[in-house]
Amino acid sequence: MYRSKNCGELRIVNVGEKAVLAGWVQKTRKMGGMTFVDLRDRYGVTQLVFNQDVNSELCEKANKLGREFVIQVSGLVSERSNKNTHIDTGDIEILVEQLNILNEALTPPFTIEENTDGGDDLRMKYRYLDLRRSNVRENLILRHKMTFETRKYLDENNFLEVETPILIGSTPEGARDFVVPSRMNPGQFYALPQSPQLFKQLLMVSGFDRYFQIAKCFRDEDLRADRQPEFTQIDCEMSFVEQEDVLNIFEGLTKHLFKTIKGIDLNYNFPRMTYADAMKFYGSDKPDIRFDMKFVELKDHVSGKDFVVFDSADYVGGICASNCASYTRKQIDELTDFVKRPQIGAKGLVYIKYEDESSIKSSIDKFYSQDELRSILSIFNAQSGDLVLILAGEKVKTQKALNELRLEMGSRLGLRDKNVYKPLWVIDFPLFEWDEETERFYAMHHPFTSPKPEDVQFLDSDPGKVRANAYDMVVNGVELGGGSIRIHDSKLQNKMFELLGFTPEKAEAQFGFLMSAFKYGAPPHGGLAFGLDRFVSLFAGLDSIRDCIAFPKNNSGRDVMIDAPSVIDSSQLDELNLLIK
Repeated sequence: MYRSKNCGELRIVNVGEKAVLAGWVQKTRKMGGMTFVDLRDRYGVTQLVFNQDVNSELCEKANKLGREFVIQVSGLVSERSNKNTHIDTGDIEILVEQLNILNEALTPPFTIEENTDGGDDLRMKYRYLDLRRSNVRENLILRHKMTFETRKYLDENNFLEVETPILIGSTPEGARDFVVPSRMNPGQFYALPQSPQLFKQLLMVSGFDRYFQIAKCFRDEDLRADRQPEFTQIDCEMSFVEQEDVLNIFEGLTKHLFKTIKGIDLNYNFPRMTYADAMKFYGSDKPDIRFDMKFVELKDHVSGKDFVVFDSADYVGGICASNCASYTRKQIDELTDFVKRPQIGAKGLVYIKYEDESSIKSSIDKFYSQDELRSILSIFNAQSGDLVLILAGEKVKTQKALNELRLEMGSRLGLRDKNVYKPLWVIDFPLFEWDEETERFYAMHHPFTSPKPEDVQFLDSDPGKVRANAYDMVVNGVELGGGSIRIHDSKLQNKMFELLGFTPEKAEAQFGFLMSAFKYGAPPHGGLAFGLDRFVSLFAGLDSIRDCIAFPKNNSGRDVMIDAPSVIDSSQLDELNLLIK
């Protein structure tokens, strides 16, 4: 055998035993007649000792070892005189008696250590080396544990894991599909699933009343830190349920993962916030509630003072940052520059500093008296030492900008601690969203989301007023997952297609098989999908999902390690009846 123990296994109780280890050379150190080698594998690091006085030939061989050489050693476990409290094996070392070089290695292009000197592009090109780093490896171990515990919880709650197809038909609503040409059906294409949505609904029709899948999903969309072209969902569906049933089951899953993985008891009912309140108080459908700083609307309180910025604005709103009245002009200017960034889009920033009762300073004191400023402060319940920050403009755009400012202030004030978790449900989303450019309604989630029963009456007269039986799980400002109760009535489903601009022919072409299935007895059903990558990155304290995926793509959707996507051979194009335009 290549090893009797792994490199993270030996302890002080093993002193005096013989051991065989195998792994990669982390580093070597020569000190007088002694050579020390740190040997690493997936489980940890063990120090090896080579003594010139005991075996000069063996020591000389050890001196020629390079970083990342693959070696096998055997020797005696001994207590270290100079213990290392930073590693689990720090009380022992191996007095090496035999050394076998299994494979030499080129010098890696970056250090294989937790704090590497390799940049993102270099690490992604040599991802197989990057995965040897302990912190990256721990992310994948965390992912494994989370998927294991997810399966355990869902199995205990009578869910069945069922795989659904990867090659499906294209339904070009929402994000772009990745398409795959069919050689056997010239001129026709498969699509890669954006989610298993249609198939899990068909499974409900089939009588599999509780389904789940750790499902690969694909979306051809612009990328950012929390997006990849291929990602993984904890995808679930349930029959004979209402919204409350779904929320209870998956709040339970969330609590189970926090308990088993993080050792955190969330022994309370998660708060619920309507979409309308989320937008009103936070300007986001995924509010970070680790800190307060809710929006205060001011339009009615500040108009009519000849300050054109407020008078001409559709919306005026602000936040109150505690104990920030000491902010300097430079700091205020930094915040102004922040909100004026193109991606945020505010035109400017108004501030009111409440230093004390006798000192209120503001960028609008030419238009508002001290008493009027004091009245504005009272609306915020501001205290001495607080700083009020105000934005004005078109409502939706300004609320989004104020959300970014709120998060920035939360970060500056240390209120967004990654070790504090505040989950909530956001509920009662609009069923439709209006697109000005195409002058039509789109489904905010997907066409199969059911409306609130009490709002069905508005489908014809005022579709924008209709709320959905939809819900999102949000933790620390991150949307971990979402779902809805589905439409199971064919007539209502056809009405949805009509409102979304589908002709009967188009609806039949894209979703005819589902509508046909519903005619054979579809149960009431609903579900939810968690983003596994986001869930893992939240638990790992990462800012990007990239480092909890074994082989991720970069921001251009490229795998720089295998150089994909790539040009394919002309003979393959001929087989597929394709021409490159």
